[in-house]
Amino acid sequence: MIPPADFQERAACLTRRQLFSRSAIGLGTVALAGLMQPQAFAGPTSDSGLPGMPHHAPKAKRVIYMLMNGGPPHVDLFDYKPELAKRRGEEIPEGVHQNQRVSTMTQGAKKLCFPAFTGFKQYGQSGAWVCDFMPHTAAIADDLCFVKSMHTNAVNHAPAITFFLTGSEMPGRPSIGSWLTYGLGSETQDLPGFVVMTSRDKEATCGQIFYDFYWSSGFLPSKYQGVKFRGGGDPVLYLSNPEGMSREVRRGLLDDLALLNAEHYAEFGDPEIVTRIAQYEMAYRMQASVPELTDFSTEPKNILDMYGPDVHREGSFAHNCLMARRLVERGVGYVQLFHAGWDHHRNLSTQFEIQCRDTDQPAAALVTDLKQRGLLEDTLVVWGGEFGRTPFIQGDINDRTKWGRDHHPYAFTLWMAGGGIKPGISYGASDEFGFNAVENRVDVHDFQATLLHLLGVDHEKLTFRFQGRKYRLTDVHGSVVQGILA
Repeated sequence: MIPPADFQERAACLTRRQLFSRSAIGLGTVALAGLMQPQAFAGPTSDSGLPGMPHHAPKAKRVIYMLMNGGPPHVDLFDYKPELAKRRGEEIPEGVHQNQRVSTMTQGAKKLCFPAFTGFKQYGQSGAWVCDFMPHTAAIADDLCFVKSMHTNAVNHAPAITFFLTGSEMPGRPSIGSWLTYGLGSETQDLPGFVVMTSRDKEATCGQIFYDFYWSSGFLPSKYQGVKFRGGGDPVLYLSNPEGMSREVRRGLLDDLALLNAEHYAEFGDPEIVTRIAQYEMAYRMQASVPELTDFSTEPKNILDMYGPDVHREGSFAHNCLMARRLVERGVGYVQLFHAGWDHHRNLSTQFEIQCRDTDQPAAALVTDLKQRGLLEDTLVVWGGEFGRTPFIQGDINDRTKWGRDHHPYAFTLWMAGGGIKPGISYGASDEFGFNAVENRVDVHDFQATLLHLLGVDHEKLTFRFQGRKYRLTDVHGSVVQGILA
């Protein structure tokens, strides 16, 4: 029997939050049992996601999103504008640019037409225009859908990337991969459902910072945040056991730790404790699955050659592209590749070719590799930046060493392939200067709504209540772009 004084003291320590959290202990204990002793359960080996998901039959089961950090210049890559060559050095008419907001680097400067840095040709039955520095992408043009009417709100890198990935220019919202893992779950328990890899060319002199909030789970439980694989050593820190610790000893430690965390959860009911247990278990399983994942010795030589000479260099874009294919083969639902180096303000003449060489062959190989394996049909592949670059020059048009282009949100191009996307088309258009999207304009929220739709998700129904309101990836905007659906 508890003495009255002790009972009163214990009751005084019970907060309102603890009272409500303890009412759910029964359900929490069931969930914890599965996490602490997964070997005792013979059920599905995957996280099934939310009830009722997907909302409709999906065309895609997984996503590989290659985000070209810095803003690839659309008029130099895929949006051929002969008018810029005809009017080289002339000012773009005010009726076209309308003094729209640009970055402070060119605000108020003359907007002189600056033609494509290299030549363009048409490829495939689709007749897609591709620049001469992208021969491998040109070779798969009939597998791609070029969206040439993208436009966005942000004129600076971090807000623009955050907007593309989270639906808001301000950090704090969940990333696309987190939303999808939360809603749809994961096919595998041996690897995270959302994996991130970053790269930059070894010759690059420009590049933006990769912020952790780009793959954050925001206000969703932290178990849904992206897991970043490093470009050297263990892909995940502390993945290897310390010297002298066997796998059996590690298993015993985790079991004991799970019991302690279970007691802590029973006391406070904090869902992050469940997340912590789940992450420890994931790390344990990854100790067995990741070494096999990163071992390229089983890849045929012709596949390695297809990705290019950098495929064996850990942390390179080529290496990450092959890793992406191996990840989706093993059930990972969302892979985000970041590649920095496209921020060409006054170094277009030296850095543009480097970035094309670094990304062209691996990205095309990824599409081809997926197609050969029958995976492209239900894998959505995306290539694009956070915005484009200006069709007018930043720098001295008469000094090649100072050629560059500023940030440009009003028209830019990305391409998509597989996963329910109509191949061999160019959708939308910019004006004759490549300044404004004028035909079938596609907003960032439209892009997000379309991506979710292809995965069987109604973007208006996948929500999470936080601070008194329901949030979604597309905020209160967005329409599915029907014209690019197969």
